[in-house]
Amino acid sequence: MRPSPVISAIGTGALAFGLAFSVTPGATAAAVPAEPASGGSATMLEALERDLGLTPFGAEALLEAQESAFATDTEATEAAGDAYGGSLFDPETQELTVLVTDAAAVDAVEAAGAEATVVSYGTEGLAQVVDELDAVGAPEGVVGWYPDVERDTVVIQVTEGASADGLIEASGVDASAFEVQETVEAPRLLAEIVGGEAYHMGGGGRCSIGFAVQGGFVTAGHCGTVGTTAESSDGTGSGVFEESVFPGSDGAYVAATSDWTGTNRVEGSSSTVSGSTQAPIGSAVCRSGSTTGWHCGTIEARGQTVSYPEGTVEDLTRTDVCAEPGDSGGSFISGSQAQGVTSGGSGDCTSGGTTYYQEVGPLLSSWGLSLVTG
Repeated sequence: MRPSPVISAIGTGALAFGLAFSVTPGATAAAVPAEPASGGSATMLEALERDLGLTPFGAEALLEAQESAFATDTEATEAAGDAYGGSLFDPETQELTVLVTDAAAVDAVEAAGAEATVVSYGTEGLAQVVDELDAVGAPEGVVGWYPDVERDTVVIQVTEGASADGLIEASGVDASAFEVQETVEAPRLLAEIVGGEAYHMGGGGRCSIGFAVQGGFVTAGHCGTVGTTAESSDGTGSGVFEESVFPGSDGAYVAATSDWTGTNRVEGSSSTVSGSTQAPIGSAVCRSGSTTGWHCGTIEARGQTVSYPEGTVEDLTRTDVCAEPGDSGGSFISGSQAQGVTSGGSGDCTSGGTTYYQEVGPLLSSWGLSLVTG
């Protein structure tokens, strides 16, 4: 798999949110309401039932199946070796498929308990194509691009009537590696710290806490620059942004300076954060934010480049979960495994939308942070 840019990718990590770490995403692109909107009181299980059309039993069964698939995926990935091309999970059949770029690896993958499919590019090949596009940059009319691992192609999104021909030509990559799609999406940042709880920045605005780490919490980089102060929603806890990267990436570390104690919880969930195993594409994933509470959907792609008005961010993960201003920085979790912090998106939680998160793993490793899991 492609190595993440230093401090730019926020890799998967166990989701740990405590009420003391409420994060309300602070809006950068637009004003953020001073207080969270109402209607965001659903728990994670209730959000899974509502957003994925599941029964209470079905939601529990899905989470159990995904936990099992995570373990199988680790073994199958090792079995595939250099031929590993990505992982896909189907919430309906609850089957795990591991992609390989060499047919000789099929038997080893299937012996590990996963289905195997042979592809041409795989995650590594598609990541190289994305890197070539990133080197060129997004011209006017191009919203962004991402690797569609399931279909083994890179999707370039453009606004209606716009063309990606110049971008493709400048990248020097064979046009057969791309698919161009028109979109009405207009990605924006969702700035507005227990995972999902609100916090306020000293310069104004509100964001949401991602996950508690030893000494503080992680959140979105666009919520504040290094030195920006932060305060818990009840005004008792305080902190300061010690690390922050945006654009390029969208991650930050806020160090607690007084009365802010981390927990392994996310607001509104009875499940505690136990690790940061990366969920396969297709897995159900849920998001907690201070504006809209819990909402769920599926992981659609990793490695997306998004062109926000404030700057371009690479290596984001694409989901069909909705979010709104103020949810920025909040937790993305799959079962008990932390996945990332909310960056931005398009749409809303009335009509639906697309939301991107920065993977938490690379963020933790880049800054030497440890999730609170106990």
